[in-house]
Amino acid sequence: MAARTLLTWRGGDARLVLGVGGDLPVALLSLRPGAAGAAPPPDEAAAPPLVELQLLGHGRFPGSHRYADTCVGARLRYVRHTESAGAAGAELRVTQSDDVTGLTVTTVFVAAEGVPAVRVWTEVGLDAGAEEVRLQAVTSVVTGAFLADSGRTVDEVDVVCADSDWVAESRWRRAPLRACGLIAMDPEVHHHASRSRFPVTSRSSWSTGERLPTGAVVADDDSWSMAWQIEHNGAWHWELGERKTGAYLALLGPTDAEHQWNTVVTAERGFTTVPVSLAVAAGGVDEAFGALTRQRRALRAGRPSDLPVIFNDYMNTLMGSPTTAKLLPLIDAAAQAGAEYFCIDAGWYDEDGRWWDSVGEWRPSATRFPDGLGEVVDRIRDRGMVPGLWLEPEVVGVRSPMAERLPDEAFFQRYGARVVEHGRYHLDLRHPAARAHVDGIVDGLIEEFGVGFFKFDYNIMPGPGTDLGGSAPGEGLLAHNRAHLEWLDALLARHPDLLIENCASGAMRMDYAMLSRLHLQSTSDQQNPLLYPPIAAAAPASVLPEQAGNWAYTQPEMSVEESAFTLATGVLGRLYLSGHLNRMTPDQLALVGEAVAVHKELREEIAAALPFWPLGLTAEAGPWVAMGLRPQEPAGSTLLTLWRRPGAEPELTVPVPHLRGVDVTPEVLFPGPGTGAAEWTLVWDAASGVLRLTSPDSGPAATARVVRLR
Repeated sequence: MAARTLLTWRGGDARLVLGVGGDLPVALLSLRPGAAGAAPPPDEAAAPPLVELQLLGHGRFPGSHRYADTCVGARLRYVRHTESAGAAGAELRVTQSDDVTGLTVTTVFVAAEGVPAVRVWTEVGLDAGAEEVRLQAVTSVVTGAFLADSGRTVDEVDVVCADSDWVAESRWRRAPLRACGLIAMDPEVHHHASRSRFPVTSRSSWSTGERLPTGAVVADDDSWSMAWQIEHNGAWHWELGERKTGAYLALLGPTDAEHQWNTVVTAERGFTTVPVSLAVAAGGVDEAFGALTRQRRALRAGRPSDLPVIFNDYMNTLMGSPTTAKLLPLIDAAAQAGAEYFCIDAGWYDEDGRWWDSVGEWRPSATRFPDGLGEVVDRIRDRGMVPGLWLEPEVVGVRSPMAERLPDEAFFQRYGARVVEHGRYHLDLRHPAARAHVDGIVDGLIEEFGVGFFKFDYNIMPGPGTDLGGSAPGEGLLAHNRAHLEWLDALLARHPDLLIENCASGAMRMDYAMLSRLHLQSTSDQQNPLLYPPIAAAAPASVLPEQAGNWAYTQPEMSVEESAFTLATGVLGRLYLSGHLNRMTPDQLALVGEAVAVHKELREEIAAALPFWPLGLTAEAGPWVAMGLRPQEPAGSTLLTLWRRPGAEPELTVPVPHLRGVDVTPEVLFPGPGTGAAEWTLVWDAASGVLRLTSPDSGPAATARVVRLR
């Protein structure tokens, strides 16, 4: 029997240590940034198996709800490892086997150059001649390294996670593990570990419809942190639990218990889990999500990086009722304000005002556009902008002619009947007729109208999935999810200059399976500008700042300060412009143009910066809201958006700890002088690293500023 050894591997700016060999499964003992000091001595007894698998006929011991203590996971033994380098970065493959079932399990780690993170997934195969097995859950990765690396116990670690809902996205909270379900007990007297856990689950195809697939564990003194994200556009689960000694984090895609998923593995047919990313930092929440931000940029390496300003006619403007008469003056005004793309949102196909359950053909309305949609598209192009359209390609309304033209097998089904949700059928993109339909729609619109941008929306969920062909519903959903990604890859390969917004009722599918491919994420459908700042400020914990499409829908009836408040929400993300610009006075439209100009000047900085939250990401949203972007290089500038909402005191102290001891000059970038906005007083205290600001006490109830610390 081989002796237990330590396998140390460095990829990118991540250094991991695995325990391999001996009569134990492989375990991930340490994951640290390459620049960090030496790791504490690993505690093998506290380390969970790297992979946990639930198989029908091979359960857990002891039994529980947890994705830990699986019999197969405990039986896995190290076979080999290989190291290589590829386009995505350095790669480590670690293979284990189970002699009882004949399963082989390979964990793949990929690390991008200069990034303190790894991307991980699990590949499951079966030896020739072995009997098929039915998987009920497989982890992408399991680790307890965050305790060893931080030098902390379960009593000294917090979890950071977020709830999310329609128009109430990205609500982050922080709490000690002991307060989240990891109940202290006496493992010695009971002879085994606690069975408690802290589980977080998302169901169906809104991957961020209730919870976010992103989280972090943070030492209670903010000295160490590890953040993660599950990169899947469907159902997923993550959980934290305590072992007899130590703890574990398990990251998974769909499971049998939570999602009605299972699948058969044979010698000819293996299974690969959804990918996940782990990022580490010697710091607290801001540093953890800064490391994850760098990983997200690595995932998008090689993708088009165009960052145009997009005007969209929907939010608080035409609201799904576009016509030629309404659009032409908006197009002119948007171009004058500096927009580079113009998106015609929902309703362009509607003839009778009852389009919700009749969509599917996606042909322009003749009543809304008497001389054709081409007249509107030509105006967009004549004004120097790229035309875009809203589209919801994955659904067909129950009243649509396409519901009869497409075969039943092209739709999600349960027990032989089509799945219906909110008046729509759900296309199954595994089926060639469904693929041909959506390809024909998108390619046809590009060819006929020269569309260069699509806002892909997604407003329904099909439940657990589809059982067509005898699969478990969750297995059908996972296969469709993967077919959807393949469709997007093929679409972008055919049209490499096409830009696509990832929208699902705002941000209900805000994951990096989608966002590693697509260009822009709508952060919310929130229509009240006073309620948007907490959402926009929190978005960079989940989305790259340069992908975070924050609506800026200023209106002619707003005061200068109210317009500045609304426009500021978009400046330090992806400024997503809307509003009745055509009804504005020259001065009002000039203010919009100024916001656009400032955003354009900052685009390169935004796309290289790391987010931070001066008032705390997990603090309850108050009348003051703040979000910052800090440079990766010391010589760069720090940017802040500061929103003062009704009820806020006129003065605020803004901590900027990474600039403590540094002499900087604060300046307001937006709104600038001459706009009619009141002057704010900004005083920098280098010794304490805080910005002290005063907004006029006599000013309006809502106001905001974008500030540079140069």
